[in-house]
Amino acid sequence: MNEGRDDVRATYDRIATHFAATREHPWPEVETFVADADPAGAGLDLGCGNCRHAELLAERADRVLAVDLSRGLLEAGRDRAGERGFGIDPIQADASALPIASRAVNLATYVATLHHLPSRAARIASLDELARALAPGGRALVSVWATTHDKFANERGDEAGEEGFDTTVDWTLPDGTVVDRFYHIYAPAEFEADLAESSLAVEEVWTAKGNCYAVVTPEQKRP
Repeated sequence: MNEGRDDVRATYDRIATHFAATREHPWPEVETFVADADPAGAGLDLGCGNCRHAELLAERADRVLAVDLSRGLLEAGRDRAGERGFGIDPIQADASALPIASRAVNLATYVATLHHLPSRAARIASLDELARALAPGGRALVSVWATTHDKFANERGDEAGEEGFDTTVDWTLPDGTVVDRFYHIYAPAEFEADLAESSLAVEEVWTAKGNCYAVVTPEQKRP
């Protein structure tokens, strides 16, 4: 069921306009994380979509790097930034190979994107890239869809929550066309294991409303 990166990019380019129009408001968890952050020189919205979270980062950071694999979503983000008067530096890039200097970012959000990467190796590589991009003392909020979500508990019964799995989730365009989107749905223990395998250190990890969250820093944990 794994899609490649080109498939993921093509999917989001195809649905970008409609998807962006349905993503008006930032997540409350992101609002809280950014509001509690110190002023930053550089912010990073990794998997920025229409830049609803980059807009929050722009209130704290002097410069915001808005990264997404989809050119269509970056265009939607650029439009939002122009309409609302906040600045971004849009970058089209794979989350597991960031064209960002090491230790360049002080504050980052990586929300609802990691689970779209098509393999565990790619997901851990992207966490390593986040660690590389974060400056000493930098912090990031990472989130993924979890097996504790009601949708997956209903579909999988007693198995839900025990083991992560690959699936597709439908997106229906205004004309009725249904587009499949790849997801890796994380079990909470699996999310913690991937964070532990990466170069990030975890300050806090929790599960709420069908999502796993972690606040992470760039401290290296490997010998």
